[in-house]
Amino acid sequence: MKITWFNMIKDADRGQFTARGTCVQIGRGRDNDIVLDSPAVAEHALVVEAIEEGWRAVVLEGNRVEVGDSEIYPGDHLPLAVGQPLRLFPYTLTLSPDESTSDAPVSNFLDERMSELVRRIHIDLLDEDEMLLEQIQRTLGSSDREKSPAKWRASLSESITLLEADLEAFAARHNLRGADNRRLLDHLTAHCVRGAVLSKLVAASDEEADHVLLDDAVWSELQTTHPSRETELAQLLEHVADRLGVDRTRDLSSRIDVVESGFWSLWKTLSPRIHIDFQEYLSLRYLKRQIKDTLFGYGPLEDLLRLPAISEIMVVSRDRIYVERNGVLEITGRRFVSDAVTESIISRIVGRVSRRIDRSQPLVDARLEDGSRVNAVIHPLAVSGPCLTIRKFPHRKMGVDDLIRRGALTRTISDFLRAAVINRRNILVSGGTGTGKTTLLNCLSDFIPDKERIVTIEDTAELRLAKMHVVRLETKQANVEGAGAYSIRDLVKNSLRMRPDRIVVGECRGGEALDMLQAMNTGHDGSLTTIHANNSSDAILRLEVLVQMAADLPIVSIHRQIASAIDLIVQLRRYSSGRRCICQVTEVVGMSPVGGGLELRDLFLLDADASDSEAIRPTGHLPSFMDELLEKGLLDLESFYFDAAETLTA
Repeated sequence: MKITWFNMIKDADRGQFTARGTCVQIGRGRDNDIVLDSPAVAEHALVVEAIEEGWRAVVLEGNRVEVGDSEIYPGDHLPLAVGQPLRLFPYTLTLSPDESTSDAPVSNFLDERMSELVRRIHIDLLDEDEMLLEQIQRTLGSSDREKSPAKWRASLSESITLLEADLEAFAARHNLRGADNRRLLDHLTAHCVRGAVLSKLVAASDEEADHVLLDDAVWSELQTTHPSRETELAQLLEHVADRLGVDRTRDLSSRIDVVESGFWSLWKTLSPRIHIDFQEYLSLRYLKRQIKDTLFGYGPLEDLLRLPAISEIMVVSRDRIYVERNGVLEITGRRFVSDAVTESIISRIVGRVSRRIDRSQPLVDARLEDGSRVNAVIHPLAVSGPCLTIRKFPHRKMGVDDLIRRGALTRTISDFLRAAVINRRNILVSGGTGTGKTTLLNCLSDFIPDKERIVTIEDTAELRLAKMHVVRLETKQANVEGAGAYSIRDLVKNSLRMRPDRIVVGECRGGEALDMLQAMNTGHDGSLTTIHANNSSDAILRLEVLVQMAADLPIVSIHRQIASAIDLIVQLRRYSSGRRCICQVTEVVGMSPVGGGLELRDLFLLDADASDSEAIRPTGHLPSFMDELLEKGLLDLESFYFDAAETLTA
């Protein structure tokens, strides 16, 4: 919804505000959403807030407000219609629909009510079913899981059935069928159907075939389903998918986009035809799943983790959860029940990989079972509540061909990097946060011959090398006594005793940069690593700083180490549109005879004004090791000359 205002006395004083939440505060004070700069307006004059039927104005202090023929005074409120002027002397304000967010206020209002309902049922459950919950937790961790799987599963199913029956009883206390809750009942039903459609798409996808989010999802299976209702639900899901045209798209991400963009408008036509008994069944079905996810899974993040179109999940606070979808950030409207629940789910995540987080150690890096990277911060470091960031891994490992199709690089660059990796050139992948360094590192590792022994070293194990002879090492935090920590640097030093042909370090961010350079200079050619930098020149400057963190060496000595160790720097860039691509491939030629610094030579470069990946082309310079690549038949020189000539004539 948009709110447009203008000053009836001073025409230049006008503006427009787009409401993204459920409340807009208006007044003279600078802390208001809409600031009306007039001494006739109170510091905090009124609030325009969302209600189930739309919007209403609530007068706070000082001013008389006119809406049509009615007047409202401090403490009063009045519904607002779209297009109806609201007069707050000397201003007139008008509400107008915003096509992209016209349903957002009501939806956000119902999301808040839904979250509050889940919270209250959850509290009832903790107060009255403590023994049952403890029994389920013991069963989940029981050794019978391995010894007698059938017996273990039957015991867990019996407990889950009792839990679901109690959840139905707790939900009945809130009378979802009551007149005051009919909109909420419909909203719960819609979320159930929408979630079921998305889950069905993901389950049917080949991309999900080998992916298991949790060790065992028996707890998530509904034990109190009714066959006739489930048949009815299956028919409804087929109808929704057919109306949305899901089958007209091929890949999973496109199908999910179709559902998410078209579901809510379709639901407006379907909802009136669904009987209230079926709505109640679906609402309870949804509530059971939500609360069980909170108790045993990842709460409101559970479904987000299953959607392949989402590449990152960011929990800013318990009621603000953002995701990155196709490179663009958006708020989800999902909420945690409380900060305590958020912390318990964070502890559940990090506990699965033997990490801990508490008030004495309030920051942790960890990973999920599928390799997705997790960073969590809690109080006292996180002021606004527990903060969680999950960098998801794609369910299917991306290859170079996938990157080419996405426009991240060209076939020419791919062929050159393949030749360089096979020729055992040391490569440094550089880029900012979220540019795709780890993804490219995974792809480059595919070029390593199968006969070679690879040792990977990471803070949190993310690399997924499709090779047989791979040793994966991961850092370890200190224990409660403050002992037993193993850093990247410790692991790099140890890897030299493991007879590696190649060493792959997930990221150099400290003194390990010196050890990595020394490893590259002592017979471990063909090693790979990443670094945070904005361009190739900055990557060298950052390497200098990292090496000096380990030893107080003169710059000339550091430059000699880098010149001898690093052969290529591959620079990545991420655009505001979400597109990621290689923008620069640079050779470290050696020490410059003039000035004694490092000499860098760009082999491929992206035009500064380019808008597509095809604009990155050879500069015309050939690498100093081109003769080796040609002699071994690893590269075709014609492609270089062809693209270089095309670039020069353009």
